[in-house]
Amino acid sequence: MWEYKDATDARSWHPEDGVEPQVKTWPTYARPMMRVHVGGKWRRGTVPSRQDWADGRVFYQVPYDPGTSSKMARLFKWPQPGLQPIGLPAHAGHGALPAPPAPSRARVQAADG
Repeated sequence: MWEYKDATDARSWHPEDGVEPQVKTWPTYARPMMRVHVGGKWRRGTVPSRQDWADGRVFYQVPYDPGTSSKMARLFKWPQPGLQPIGLPAHAGHGALPAPPAPSRARVQAADG
């Protein structure tokens, strides 16, 4: 039987960390799923955003239900054994989630008014 360590959450970016990370978001209808190992159990959550830090580190925000019927959002450094993407092809392994879609021209124009 495989045993996994719980995923370790990370603190958010602070100015003393240097250059502000690039934050990419997925639209609500297209968010990928991630499994998070917490409290000895796998929990599912959707991923609303990814942060690419200037030093090359990658972090994902994952809101999940810790078993209390309420959601909590945590930031997790990628990769780590306590995080697993859901719904990727088997050959993708533990690779990073696909990048969020670039805003379509129509959406950008609509947002600009």
